[in-house]
Amino acid sequence: MNAQMNRVSVDIGGTFTDVVLEIAGERSSTKVLTTKRAPEEAVLEGVESLLKQKSLSFADLDLFLHGTTLATNAIIERRGAKTALVTTDGFRDTIEIGSESRHDQYDIFIRKPQPLVGRKHRFVIAERVAADGTVLKTLPEDKVADLGEALKGAGIESVAISFIHAYANPAHELKVREILTAALPQVTFSLSCEVCPEVREYERASTTVANAYIRPIMAGYLGRLKTELARRGLRAPLLLMTSGGGLTTVDQAAAFPIRLVESGPAGGAILASKIAADCGLKEIVSFDMGGTTAKLCLIDNGTPLKSRSFEVDRTERFLRGSGLPVRIPVIEMVEIGAGGGSIAQVDSLGRLTVGPESASSEPGPACYNRGGDRPTVTDADLVLGRIDATNFAGGKVGLRRDLAEKALGDHVGSPLSLQSVVAASAVAAIVEENMSNASRVHAAEHGKDLRKRTMIAFGGAAPMHAAQLARKLGLEKVIVPMGAGVGSAIGFLEAPLAYEIVHSRHSRLVDVNDGAIRDLILRMHAEALSVVEPAANGRPVELRTSAFLRYVGQGHELEIDLPLGDSAAIDSARLRQLFEEHYRAVFGRFLQNHAIEILTWAVTATAHQPSRETLKEIHSVSAKPRPSGWTDFVDFDGRSVKAPVYLRADLASGHSIAGPAVITESETNTVVPAHFEVAVDWLGHLELTNTAFGVAAAAE
Repeated sequence: MNAQMNRVSVDIGGTFTDVVLEIAGERSSTKVLTTKRAPEEAVLEGVESLLKQKSLSFADLDLFLHGTTLATNAIIERRGAKTALVTTDGFRDTIEIGSESRHDQYDIFIRKPQPLVGRKHRFVIAERVAADGTVLKTLPEDKVADLGEALKGAGIESVAISFIHAYANPAHELKVREILTAALPQVTFSLSCEVCPEVREYERASTTVANAYIRPIMAGYLGRLKTELARRGLRAPLLLMTSGGGLTTVDQAAAFPIRLVESGPAGGAILASKIAADCGLKEIVSFDMGGTTAKLCLIDNGTPLKSRSFEVDRTERFLRGSGLPVRIPVIEMVEIGAGGGSIAQVDSLGRLTVGPESASSEPGPACYNRGGDRPTVTDADLVLGRIDATNFAGGKVGLRRDLAEKALGDHVGSPLSLQSVVAASAVAAIVEENMSNASRVHAAEHGKDLRKRTMIAFGGAAPMHAAQLARKLGLEKVIVPMGAGVGSAIGFLEAPLAYEIVHSRHSRLVDVNDGAIRDLILRMHAEALSVVEPAANGRPVELRTSAFLRYVGQGHELEIDLPLGDSAAIDSARLRQLFEEHYRAVFGRFLQNHAIEILTWAVTATAHQPSRETLKEIHSVSAKPRPSGWTDFVDFDGRSVKAPVYLRADLASGHSIAGPAVITESETNTVVPAHFEVAVDWLGHLELTNTAFGVAAAAE
């Protein structure tokens, strides 16, 4: 595979579907409104429009990449399949009891996340497997057959099977699926031994249930998309972006859709990592704000923070433990309901709030003139002069300022006795404060200092709020990359093809070279390669093997890369050394002569995308750019001025503009407030600098 492939990438968001087409290294892009009831319609519309511009067809594509928030939205909006849980007798209520911890110890009105399966659809089987895989109670197959009739009578569409210690011995789960499939051929089954073969019963059961809940919806959508693409002549591979930052096959995505819950944001983090490497930046914070949510990610030395746990549908936006846990590889980021479509309203206490409820694409913000009459962040930005209404979404969506002003006046201005422009400023201020607060909390949780970082901003709404967010966080520079409005879709083009397998198998370090462990690792290698190699199209596939270690008696582990020898033999002395070094780096000391145990093993197979041609410097010119127009712009300090509007296509390397100004392109608008200056760097990225930064730092 060479670097001159014809590739397309698609990112479905809550409001817009972003499409990027790359032909011989040259990229073009578009935004279309997401078609909520049939998301594939917007995908096909966007791709066809770009292909037509190049006089190409689907048959000319070599690769089709896709990411989506559909899985997350289905859980949050409770639009999943009618699901049942089959579990071990005595564990029926595990997904409701949880870990018995409280995300707010002193809140007597605490709201815990509601399980995806109600109690009447949780069924138990009197089987039992020990932690070492020994069968303590054999599976009563006659009872399983009776269960099939109960599931059929309840109209169940999807079944999650999560038996205690199934990661150690999956035989019972596999047998139950075999029996029930014969009785319920139209029902899909998700097994914990396949979805999440790890210790910790609550997290494993929750992940399996979530996978079962969204599997029919995602499999149906992916099946329809695959069929429609084939009907239009697509012969190229269709690959899906995962939450961990890798690409996987459509069949794997349909079987394990829970791995797609953060696929869109993961693409954005990959893009930010690539830009940081191109610009020689060691520490950055990526800021991705679209139509529905805003995401921030800390990236050091080109690598985003990663995690093996994630929460969906939190009852409290910033509190860990208030959501449904899923155990999947995921890029660590903070996500809040603060997008262009986030709805502003005055609550019963007379407070202005913004989000997390969103107008999405249907009906959309009031200014879209599609039936929405509630004010959103986009309405506020339009009234504040931050959006070039004539070029919004490439001219596909005509914006009505009068409708935006009316919505702001009716729902914010009147209750608070504010003019529409002041109400718009208040909405923008609230959403920016929400984002800055979330950023500080996220950085503090990970022991990171935000102030010395550069922000990389992308997504349709981020460049309009990035400068003020940077000012609040004490950052000096913001980079708005080329194609910022479709940043996540561009990130898909940079993502590697990757698949990770994680499996719990307890072992003391002294017994690490036991034959069963070696056989497990070799099986995991073979399984990971079987997924990646067919889609790699001849590219070399790398294998990374790691283990999760802890001292005996501890409750949590550290991940360490395994020093493997021939035939998967492990150098136990070297592994101990690596663990102690990592432990000391994290906790400041390590425990000498204390027994170490391994709980979980992980294997990742990766095939990297072909490298693009060497980046070329954007043509440099000396002539000062001319404004394409002027806007009534309300700056972040509340002052109203006439600000110039520049077309980004008219700017070249070396150009520099002092704020206030607005730079517009088809997918986004970049706001340059007073006391900021923007320059175009050698790659065509916009670099915003806070000219008052040094003065403020000196004053401190």
